[in-house]
Amino acid sequence: MYKIAVSSFKGGTAKTSTSLHLGAALAKFHKKKVLLIDLDAQANLTTGLGYDPDAQDSMAPVFQGQKKIHEVVLPTSVKNLDLIPADTWLERIEVTGALAGDRYSHERLKAVLKEVNYDVVIIDTPPSLCWLTESALIAADQSLICATPEFYSIKGLQRLSEFMNSVSERHPFNILGVSLSFWNPRGKSNPSFLDIIEGTFPAKLFKSKIRRDITISEASVYGRPIFDVAPKSRASEDYIALTKEILKRL
Repeated sequence: MYKIAVSSFKGGTAKTSTSLHLGAALAKFHKKKVLLIDLDAQANLTTGLGYDPDAQDSMAPVFQGQKKIHEVVLPTSVKNLDLIPADTWLERIEVTGALAGDRYSHERLKAVLKEVNYDVVIIDTPPSLCWLTESALIAADQSLICATPEFYSIKGLQRLSEFMNSVSERHPFNILGVSLSFWNPRGKSNPSFLDIIEGTFPAKLFKSKIRRDITISEASVYGRPIFDVAPKSRASEDYIALTKEILKRL
């Protein structure tokens, strides 16, 4: 079972869209049994798959020891693709209940994932270096990093790299690669951005890049992956190509 934490230092990097469409592509085109875990209290992954976040249980009661992980798993519209949704209770969950006094609380996700049986588990983390992000990296054996070709996103990679190095010293995992979204092939600053990525995560940038495409937002309105809503769109093509490249690295 591959466990992939999808991470970024800031919002707006298409981290959630990448999590959703990587999971959907693996299930739809490669017949993998996939579990998506939404650990971001904003719950965009949850709404993007058609669920009301605050009408479902998230990982919060599992972290607190009140439920088993299989009790919070939901099916999606895609065969072989399941979801554990997010809700607002995830915000600052680490300082409440049973977690508050547990110095090893950030290892709970790693422990509970031993109870599920999937080909791939994809964890969508918050866009910050917080307890949930650290928990996801500790649970994962791979990290997929999301960025956009703009200054604050690229500069944030350096802080993310430092954070990941700190976690991996205690709980080793691999950097699967860096995925770039909102890509404009003719962007004037592209060479500079690519140089920074190469310097921060050498040889980790994926060749497949996700071009800007309004159909991604339109698909989220329907609560379905872009492959179902706009299968011939350029974003659909890009996510399919990225998924194939990720599979080769795995």
